[in-house]
Amino acid sequence: MVHKKPDEVIDGYLIKYHADGKSRWSKGKVENEQPVGYWEWYRKDGTLKRSGHFEAGEPVGEWITYDPQGAPYKVTDRGAGSSGS
Repeated sequence: MVHKKPDEVIDGYLIKYHADGKSRWSKGKVENEQPVGYWEWYRKDGTLKRSGHFEAGEPVGEWITYDPQGAPYKVTDRGAGSSGS
């Protein structure tokens, strides 16, 4: 059975939590039920795990993966979005 992650909206940002309901899993904006703009994902200990941008629900531009200490260690280019063509 798939469990839905607990979530709430704070200042226009959708905050999703790990299954424990306490530690933040992700944070970003949603428009028309799709992620938009800058998003961040976190490990259970609260350190930043990944960040990147969405355009109309699709990942675009540079996405950064961070090591357990929070330092960037991998950058992936997801390409330009529809407005960047």
